[in-house]
Amino acid sequence: MYQLNQITQTYNCRGKIVTALDSVDLTIQNNEFLAIVGPSGSGKTTLLSVLGGMLQPEQGEVLFDGVSLYDMPLDSRAQLRGTKIGFVFQTFNLVPWLTALENVQIPMMLGGFSSKQQVARASELLERVGLHDRVDHHPGELSQGQQQRVALARTLANDPQVILADEPTGNLDQETRSQVMEYLAEFHRDGRTIILVTHDADTAAFANRTLRLVQGVPHSIETRHAA
Repeated sequence: MYQLNQITQTYNCRGKIVTALDSVDLTIQNNEFLAIVGPSGSGKTTLLSVLGGMLQPEQGEVLFDGVSLYDMPLDSRAQLRGTKIGFVFQTFNLVPWLTALENVQIPMMLGGFSSKQQVARASELLERVGLHDRVDHHPGELSQGQQQRVALARTLANDPQVILADEPTGNLDQETRSQVMEYLAEFHRDGRTIILVTHDADTAAFANRTLRLVQGVPHSIETRHAA
């Protein structure tokens, strides 16, 4: 799935060079559930951005299914993100003036699906995350947990091979966190690769493997066997 070789990324912060990723080597297998943990500023979100094809590292190589991700033309990389990689964010990133149904339709509209196909699949996905009775509601009419479930449904719209989740439970209460993670675990059981950034130990426990980053360096890897 992913092979990272000697990935290095730095930032210039007020005249000081800060190393976000320091010569990172990492292999992520197909259908793996990986949690990336570590203190603030350890490079977690930078690593997720590199994996998502959104940030070309200063040094190193990122292989996705054996192909160099950052040697692809920009349009090819954008197409890959639109068809094979789904994203979930802490802030949901829903369009406030669109309904839940319309928000889920967005990736399919960009992918050239017919209106009929969009509505049918969006309805099916919202039902899957328990929101069949909220399809006509706008984000402001939904709880934070419901908004994140709309975001999860939207992530599945183009049937991605990989889901990258950046603190997806960060704005949620404990009960809703568990609910959202159960859905991600279900998507993993469907055969998808899940890569999750989190500060929360209970959230990380849903993963099969946990990578701890400290100052941009993989510090430890913990593997858990599926129950």
